[in-house]
Amino acid sequence: MSAKDYVNLSIGMLRAGLTSYGGGPAVIPLIKYEAVDRYHWMDEEEYTQMVALANALPGPIGTKLAAYVGYHHKKWLGAFVGIAAHILPTTVGVILLMNAMNFLNHSKLIHSMIQAVDPVIVALLVIMGYDFAEHAYKGLGKWLTLLFLTLAFVFLQVFNLSSPIVVIAFLAYGTVHFRFAGWVKRMVRRQQFKDGGRPM
Repeated sequence: MSAKDYVNLSIGMLRAGLTSYGGGPAVIPLIKYEAVDRYHWMDEEEYTQMVALANALPGPIGTKLAAYVGYHHKKWLGAFVGIAAHILPTTVGVILLMNAMNFLNHSKLIHSMIQAVDPVIVALLVIMGYDFAEHAYKGLGKWLTLLFLTLAFVFLQVFNLSSPIVVIAFLAYGTVHFRFAGWVKRMVRRQQFKDGGRPM
């Protein structure tokens, strides 16, 4: 095993952890950039599935993603390195800056800096949402994608269902959908062979 792989894993998760201002959702596109775009440890489809599963589990999303990326790349030691690189620097930073933040708690400058980060977080979430919608469009088509987006909005905003419940429900549907689609394709191929045609 190359030490460079662990160095790259540490740097990638450290970079994502240090720049993920705004909490859990902001870290999702940042880890995606490191794992998919920069280092090519996995493809976009696998990362999307990983995010869906991580959202269905308890705990901070960034830690779960860092653990999975590390495990995918270098098994259990990689998972440990990924988690440590992701959380330790920011944990130390929080401890060191706690007294300073308490001292500057009423500073207008600090509040302005925090508010300036909000548009960046919104932009990251929009990009992430677009990527997921595009992926769903390629796999399900336009109408099913619009239907599921509408259903997710209704479940979360109107009925106030917990997001893990919605995620698990859609994962269950996805499993049935693709199994059924595969079964239909196999039946069509068999029928075409019986009719003397060519398989699709």
